[in-house]
Amino acid sequence: MTSGKKTPLACLAMACLATLAPPARALELTEITQLLAQTRSGEARFVEQRQVQGLGRPLQASGTLSFTAPSRFERRTLEPRPETMVVDGNQVTLTRAGRSRQMALDAVPEMALMVQALRGTLNGDAAALRHWFKPTLNGSTSQWTLQLEPQDVRLATQFSYITVAGRRGELRSVEIQMADGDRTLMTIEPIATGAAAR
Repeated sequence: MTSGKKTPLACLAMACLATLAPPARALELTEITQLLAQTRSGEARFVEQRQVQGLGRPLQASGTLSFTAPSRFERRTLEPRPETMVVDGNQVTLTRAGRSRQMALDAVPEMALMVQALRGTLNGDAAALRHWFKPTLNGSTSQWTLQLEPQDVRLATQFSYITVAGRRGELRSVEIQMADGDRTLMTIEPIATGAAAR
């Protein structure tokens, strides 16, 4: 029966083995974007919690998302009240209480930044993500987190970062951390093909 203590020789052997072990390979942005780019369209359900400074409890919303590559994105909020946002190219259409209004996406830089984070990720467009953000990727292809810090100095004074997380080629959450402390977390559950109409 041994005492459980490592002898000097055993410690030396373990240290030698550790130096021979190859370093962990860093996950590359292109690995994730290539997986994401394989899905050209999809639908999902979302639940969003928004923490606003001065409010005692988070605001909650839920609904559905849909995406058709390369540029159409729709967010349909069902609760707490119906509201739809459709982005198609550079055109944004907002519908609430039966009234719609349209605007150019690039006329609202704050909205453009959030759309580019989503659309760039869903398209698997690494070049667009690098153009708009300073990306930091962590994890593995099976479960990854991509933190996006705005490149634009003015927008960086409003947004601390946007973090998107996923599993292989699926987006599963989006977190927006504002510079003033407000925070929004959207969790996403993809809808299997054919299940959306049920």
